Amino acid sequence: MKKFEEKDDERESRIQDEVVVDCYDEYEQAAGWETYLGDKLNFPFKAKRIGEHGGSQVNVLGMSEIDSMKGIFVEVELKGEIVDLPVEQIEPIAVDEETREGIEDWHYWIAQGHQF
Repeated sequence: MKKFEEKDDERESRIQDEVVVDCYDEYEQAAGWETYLGDKLNFPFKAKRIGEHGGSQVNVLGMSEIDSMKGIFVEVELKGEIVDLPVEQIEPIAVDEETREGIEDWHYWIAQGHQF
């Protein structure tokens, strides 16, 4: 996964202008992210799990129905089952630039300490 230790002005501007613009609370931010990623990610695609259960490859099928106040989740096929994973736990494999940018924007936002 790409490391986001320093502030990225271009990414900050995109997130401000396209995701959280006119958001007054965490509910509106969650809805903004859900809409942004729903429009940006081109499903299905392959990804690698990262974090404590990292390493396994999954097929990412679409956005999850889980309440976005718990985070932003995607549905994945993992070992023959459909499960929900937080977007911060996936790293895309061989995807288009739009999908990669959307996932990296979310990873960046989380790395900057934001949450709902």
